[in-house]
Amino acid sequence: MKKQILFVDDERNVLEGLQRMLRLYRQEWDMHFALSGPQALAIMDAKPIDIIIADMRMPEMNGSQLLSEVMQRHPGTIRIVLSGHADADLIMRSVSVTHQYLSKPCDATTLRSVVARAVELRALLEAPSLKHLASQMGTLPSLPSLYFELSRELQLENASLQKIGQIISKDPGMTAKILQLANSSFFGRRRQISNPTEAISYLGLDRIQHLCVTVHAFSEFDPCDNRSFPIDRLWEHSSSTAHLAKRIAETEGSDKTTIEQACTAGFLHDIGELMIASRLPRRHGEAVAWAKENKVPLWEAERQILGASHSEVGAYLLGLWGLPDPIVEAIAYHHRPLALPSKATFCPLVALHAANVLDYENSGEVHPGIPDPVVDQKYMAALGMSDRHEKWRSLSLPLEVQRGA
Repeated sequence: MKKQILFVDDERNVLEGLQRMLRLYRQEWDMHFALSGPQALAIMDAKPIDIIIADMRMPEMNGSQLLSEVMQRHPGTIRIVLSGHADADLIMRSVSVTHQYLSKPCDATTLRSVVARAVELRALLEAPSLKHLASQMGTLPSLPSLYFELSRELQLENASLQKIGQIISKDPGMTAKILQLANSSFFGRRRQISNPTEAISYLGLDRIQHLCVTVHAFSEFDPCDNRSFPIDRLWEHSSSTAHLAKRIAETEGSDKTTIEQACTAGFLHDIGELMIASRLPRRHGEAVAWAKENKVPLWEAERQILGASHSEVGAYLLGLWGLPDPIVEAIAYHHRPLALPSKATFCPLVALHAANVLDYENSGEVHPGIPDPVVDQKYMAALGMSDRHEKWRSLSLPLEVQRGA
């Protein structure tokens, strides 16, 4: 079935240019074109749209306002900005409602690649409710202590980018948002960024302050929403898994990019559980209870109760946000790596799968009463790495794990 793509721009010649440029993809897409936000919403009310690609600077209703309305009225639609660099202020205001940013001019190959990846990601989630959940997540809740620490630092007249970077790099939710923006083609990157410290440095103090203070790109996790969710323990597990995934990749002689991707995947691998626990606390509690009662891993219980696991939910969102494919794949399949085809060599998925299991062995459970994950021996045998797990088990963790150490 063809995907329904809607392009919105108040300049008719821009839309006509897009029509000509994308003529080759008419067999894959049904393309619709609107000259204004209200016209776009009328089209969307009349028929389901899979992806909307909108300009920022438009009269009557700008792109940020349009995408905000789309998020409320059509939460399953993927939202992409295609705009010029003169619209940077508007772009920054749209961080809570936009999945990806593309800069004008954008060639057909790049545009098709972004759309194709978004379409592929939708296949990860079968449950429409979870697609809607992921599509509506403009921010990811942060650990309260780190959120307040960041807020205090930003209020200082001589706020330090280094200090801010240290705080953000300890928090998976903040890290994911920073990587989303840094990996946007709008900001002119010629390569993808996997290292949050590099992303923070690239964006700079002014943009970080604007994100935090003006557009509230970060939010605090409210423990009252889900008192049974052990957010502190999950953060500890994320940090130590990241450290261990990095150590494993280093031990295997991986290049710098693979090491960084393994580390970041480890840090972000449970983002999906944070999303479910914060937005669907009752359903999250049902999944935890089902896992305990049936003595199965949480991800299996989530698939039973919700129709998808936290690994798939998290990967879907981070993929929409444009994080590098190896990170997204590792997160999506770290509980069931054999489900990912054509990966016959060491990659971030291998490091994350093993690190997640080993951290449970080293540090204990996140949810008491739920079985710990185990290494997939068939997967390791298929890679010719059956003997590696014992070798990696010998890797020692420091008592206090610092993110990226």
